[in-house]
Amino acid sequence: MMIKKLFLWTIIGLVIYCGPFLILSVADAQTSPKIIGEYKSWTALKYKEKGKLVCFISSSPKKWSSTPKGVNRGDIYILVTHRPSFGTKDEVSIYVGYPFKKKSEVIAKIDGKTFRLFTDDKTAWAKDSKTDKKMVQSMRSGNQLIINGVSSRGSKTKDYYSLLGFTSAHNKINRTCK
Repeated sequence: MMIKKLFLWTIIGLVIYCGPFLILSVADAQTSPKIIGEYKSWTALKYKEKGKLVCFISSSPKKWSSTPKGVNRGDIYILVTHRPSFGTKDEVSIYVGYPFKKKSEVIAKIDGKTFRLFTDDKTAWAKDSKTDKKMVQSMRSGNQLIINGVSSRGSKTKDYYSLLGFTSAHNKINRTCK
């Protein structure tokens, strides 16, 4: 009988002690991105940010080049994000895996159409939501996106993204994140 009581109090103590951590773990799990669709070169995902639904699509370049050759880079990818509760739709962000040259611009080319993006550390964004919308429209009808950037060390890079599957992935987040 004494062992059962001791065991019971041990369990109660663990629940009281660990309960808040278990709740935090569950809350964290709700905020981790979940894949909601894969479409050729693009993946659609969703997660919760401050309890609000956020959706985005992501892709990595099919190839890239640099001058000089052999430049070290971190993760390279592009996102198009919807945050309906925050009033944001079609926000384009490009991550190049190195710090950009200060006050440099990224040149994005989509089948002959050119877009200039501003940079901050390792990320580039469109200058405004109007440019985001134009880029997304071009990406929906385009075949290839080429990103040209200059690193803080002066290295020039060119990233080549396939736009195959972009429209389907974009449609998925449009339906999921209204």
